[in-house]
Amino acid sequence: MNVADKIVRILEEEDISDVFGIPGEQIMPLYEALSKGNVRHVLTRHEQAAAHAADGYARSTGKIGVCITTASPGALNTVMAVATAYMDSIPLLILTGDNELKYRGTNHFQTTPQFEIFKNITQASYNPLNGTEAMYVLRASIYELKNFPKGPIHINLSKDVLLQEDFDDFDLCYLCDDDLSNITKAQELIDKSKRPLLILGTGAIGQAEHIREISEKYQIPVTTTFHAKGIISENNPLNLGLCGIRANEQAKYAFENADCIIGLAIKASERTLPEIPDNFIHVNINMDVLVGDYPIYGKVEDFLAEIKFKEVDWISEITKKDDSYHLEGLDSERKPQSAIKRILNKFSDNIIVSDAGSHTTWTTLLKKSLKPRQLLFSGAMAPMGYGLPAAIGAAIATGEKIIVINGDGDFQMNLQELATLKENNLDVIVFILNNSEYGIIRQWQESFYSMDAYQVKLNNPDFVKLASSYGIDAVRVDNLADLELLLGNDLTGPLVVEVIVESEDIPLPK
Repeated sequence: MNVADKIVRILEEEDISDVFGIPGEQIMPLYEALSKGNVRHVLTRHEQAAAHAADGYARSTGKIGVCITTASPGALNTVMAVATAYMDSIPLLILTGDNELKYRGTNHFQTTPQFEIFKNITQASYNPLNGTEAMYVLRASIYELKNFPKGPIHINLSKDVLLQEDFDDFDLCYLCDDDLSNITKAQELIDKSKRPLLILGTGAIGQAEHIREISEKYQIPVTTTFHAKGIISENNPLNLGLCGIRANEQAKYAFENADCIIGLAIKASERTLPEIPDNFIHVNINMDVLVGDYPIYGKVEDFLAEIKFKEVDWISEITKKDDSYHLEGLDSERKPQSAIKRILNKFSDNIIVSDAGSHTTWTTLLKKSLKPRQLLFSGAMAPMGYGLPAAIGAAIATGEKIIVINGDGDFQMNLQELATLKENNLDVIVFILNNSEYGIIRQWQESFYSMDAYQVKLNNPDFVKLASSYGIDAVRVDNLADLELLLGNDLTGPLVVEVIVESEDIPLPK
């Protein structure tokens, strides 16, 4: 057994059943091992798409997503997608091939400093110099991703390391280095509080039921980040909706008037918190993102096990405020928000995957999530081209019907993955909202610059014919009545639906 064989054996032991990637010369030993093992390999048509698919796999389930590529051309093609996962703290394992160790730092064919490139966009980047080191970092990485999912981890595997047969494996024992020393200070603040507010991030999803029980028992209102939508049903009166730049009046009022704000597993970015208040308790397993006067370095479940809450009475004060966004055009002919509203109504129980652009704003505002992991999209990085490959990953992971809401611009960034969709015969329905432009960029140009739609108009292909060329059923609708008629059917993927819409501005945060 060589290192490559052992890597596949470890993936099997760790219940990692699916990986995404594209083979190449330097990673060939690992693909030989995969061909003999029980781990399913999903062949994508671009390495960026492979990493986005692994991302969608992870976001939809909470499991580790795995992407495998060859050396420099393949590895560097994943950079955008790996950075996307890094910015949103998604647990990915990125395995890249490399030339033999003796070629490091030379001008040898397809040799670049992969370790140095990835270390800036991953939680950790490893460059094992022998089989024993490869075993150690793989075991440690999988443990870290399962227990402390702060973001992707990269392991760079030279071809000669993969072929080594003389190596040691490890049975590692880990100790948690949580720092709960601020628990007493946090408890004192909570004890004094009459107006507490919980802000929930994706790292709290595993404690969703416990948090709901706390919120309901003690009548503590909650808001969520974009990616934590549904951690408590958005139909629950204690869930005020999104925090930050897309907060409604209730959520804004709660944030501005709370005397104790508890952030559970959130990144306190400018889109989540307009400012860091003095009464902010911040709980996170990633020490690098902790802010405020009450930082708690540890898991949400450990924090909740130590803290005692008390019943409060201020939700009625909050709910006197308006909780709607007053979105316009929801029933207008050929408006994107009108189409999105109807798509979301039809597929209210399905996982929705959005891409990047104006349609994502409408989708996040209109989507009512009744449970977590129902809305997947790239938040902090927001690259175009995320939607289709991420939906493929989610479909592989869950076996469920997945709905993609795309714009015409971002769809074309990874449209080649229609081949992956067809090859795997996945129940994925792709809605392409076609307004023949990069709409949100056009809005920015007109609103904040002197440009008038400069270089944003698109001469698009016939998306129906394009999908058909991949062997995928496709249909085009250009009015509301036809869309509603189509949605009245029992739709099954793979299917592409082109929806002709008009140019439309997104509502800007107040």
